[in-house]
Amino acid sequence: MKIDHYSFGKIIIDGKAYTRDLIIYPQRIDSSWWRREGHLLQIEDLSEVIKEKPDILIIGTGYNGVMKVPEETVANLRSKGIEVIIKKTTEVVEVFNNMKKDKKVIAVLHLTC
Repeated sequence: MKIDHYSFGKIIIDGKAYTRDLIIYPQRIDSSWWRREGHLLQIEDLSEVIKEKPDILIIGTGYNGVMKVPEETVANLRSKGIEVIIKKTTEVVEVFNNMKKDKKVIAVLHLTC
């Protein structure tokens, strides 16, 4: 999958537009993703991602980086062998598109704030 474009509140992936926070899995997109506390990413919010056992999890924290990712969440993911990359969603596009495809990469993206 390729992110074609991202702007505040909207992302285009493989030609399809999305306007809600989402998870990009290797073979599908979950456009119904939301967190228990909107701007705080907790390990519970990633239960489906963890089940997929990614090598790398890319976290897009929003256009201005408002979504917070506590160190406990990062430590928990790393303890499961998951490499974690955290950036503003504006910066995630290039990182995601340039990831080596020999790794299982999942991206969780907050599209606003």
